Amino acid sequence: MGREDSHYRPDGGSAHGTGRSGSGSAKGRVPVPEAHLPRAPDAPTPAPETVPERPPPLPWRPPAGPASPAPNAGHFPVAGGEQPVSGPPRGSATVPVSPAPLSPSFGPGPTAPGGVPPVGPPISALPAPANAAPPPAASRRRKRLPVVLAAVLLLVLASVGVVITRPGPVAGWLGDDAGSGPNAVGVTPEPALSDVLGGPDSNAPVPTPDGVRAVLDPLVGVAALGDRVNVSVADVITGQTLFAKGADDGTVPASVTKLATAVTVLAARGPGYRIPTRAVAGAKAGEVVIVGGGDPTLAINKKGYYPGAARLDDLAAQVRTALGGTPPTSVTVDGSVYSGPVHGPGWDDDIPTGGSGGAVTALMTDGARTDPGVEHGSAPRFAEPDLAAGKAFARLLGVPTDSVKRGAAPPQAAAGASPAPGTELGVVQSPPLIRLVDVMISESDNLVAEALARQVALARGQPASFDGGAAAMDAEVAELGLPADEISVSDGSGLSRLNRISPSLLTDLIRLAASPDHPELAGVFGGLPVGGWSGTLNERYRNTAGTAAGAGSVRAKTGTLTGVHSVAGLVTTADGRLLTFAVLTDKVPGDRDTAQPALDRIAAALAGCGCG
Repeated sequence: MGREDSHYRPDGGSAHGTGRSGSGSAKGRVPVPEAHLPRAPDAPTPAPETVPERPPPLPWRPPAGPASPAPNAGHFPVAGGEQPVSGPPRGSATVPVSPAPLSPSFGPGPTAPGGVPPVGPPISALPAPANAAPPPAASRRRKRLPVVLAAVLLLVLASVGVVITRPGPVAGWLGDDAGSGPNAVGVTPEPALSDVLGGPDSNAPVPTPDGVRAVLDPLVGVAALGDRVNVSVADVITGQTLFAKGADDGTVPASVTKLATAVTVLAARGPGYRIPTRAVAGAKAGEVVIVGGGDPTLAINKKGYYPGAARLDDLAAQVRTALGGTPPTSVTVDGSVYSGPVHGPGWDDDIPTGGSGGAVTALMTDGARTDPGVEHGSAPRFAEPDLAAGKAFARLLGVPTDSVKRGAAPPQAAAGASPAPGTELGVVQSPPLIRLVDVMISESDNLVAEALARQVALARGQPASFDGGAAAMDAEVAELGLPADEISVSDGSGLSRLNRISPSLLTDLIRLAASPDHPELAGVFGGLPVGGWSGTLNERYRNTAGTAAGAGSVRAKTGTLTGVHSVAGLVTTADGRLLTFAVLTDKVPGDRDTAQPALDRIAAALAGCGCG
């Protein structure tokens, strides 16, 4: 069963947080470089007085560079005990990696040169139909991102190495033992179904704004959603706005914030980057300093929570080899790459101890879980994850745990005892960021999200803190050519009630993610839950009246705090047209039992209509 995706308190706790007012450091709109854009058939002219238009698309041209290798094979992750995982860098089809080579242990399938799992082209790299023509131009207050995307959702998923099949056990997806896979002896394979995420048709008729308005107006005004419901719906191919209600207004997004975190970290670091955890020689003989780089998925051993994670037992083995006959005597923990508070501004008081959040430190194991064997969702967390990880490392080295303390790694010494202080004794690397983005989105993992926000900060030379991550995310959004004045965040997970994002910025982010100018962003799609099928949407769009059309047609990130409910993603209409949508509500009077079905009816209505 898909867990709640952020921090929901059914007791109706306070909707007020404390801390700073948000980041908002980058303002205004940055010009967008020429995009590679497909053309689409003419769309009916909307009524400009009610729904403003976006600019016309630029001519499409194929992206430069060699063809991408074939995509990986795999399955969507399914909620219920298995952990999901699923990318080329900024403006290039070559995926950068951190110094250590990529290991194939995190996924099956062939690898590209350098060990990076191959990716396919973004969906907007497809040529447009021969008879396609641009939609009519119109002005808008928002100087919108130029239109992007060719419209085949199947190829979006192929571009991140995902096969369109019923979600199966993640162990099988990752190439673990055959006995743990879906076809193991004694396990009945799930039936092969064909109606999930069927391919959209780029020649399908574009819904009209009047048609969409007629369907959505009654649904966005229901009492269950409260009196602040902000919505953006746009056609993915043309970028045409089909419905806008408070679309440019900053709204508390809850875990939908993770879409912005995903896009900015993929842009800033690249999908192939890995986060290192290092061990170096301390200033004293036998002292080992473990230097946390910010990998939240680090495991103690092969029984870790996150599949394919780097492991402390591997690091300990490297240290013993590097030390030769010198026995280690103490362990020091260096988490100085992070700074500032370990809990976020605007978090509810019970988040640090409620199981869905926790202390954000540069060194932790298993997302700070005290028991890596728990199923995904809320779980007890260490109050001091860095020291807990240090003690686990000490046990692996045979060092008394009472010797573990915080400290700083010494600078590299030119000479002295062997090994000299500061000498690297070992290093292990996290899975590639594209995998961490999958985990963050599909599981709505808050501590992974905070780690990724700090990677944006480090990539941009900002302090790796809540403030630094927020400022860096703002700056990255502006550099991508999006309106940074419509995002102001205080964390990367969405736990903060100080966060504000506009629905139209979210739909812009989704459209940009498939642009051939930004192939590094395509990884945002791999972890998006599927309605009635996987992740946080696993149990939705199934048994609630008025939502059935969304099953298999909606692919979206959800967000929930007490009084806040949101959803943003993609939906394929009954005619096969691909739309992007975002619905944010932050003054919900009831609970999720009434609010979530109301949200689901909005997305299902888009899935079920032609809206012509």
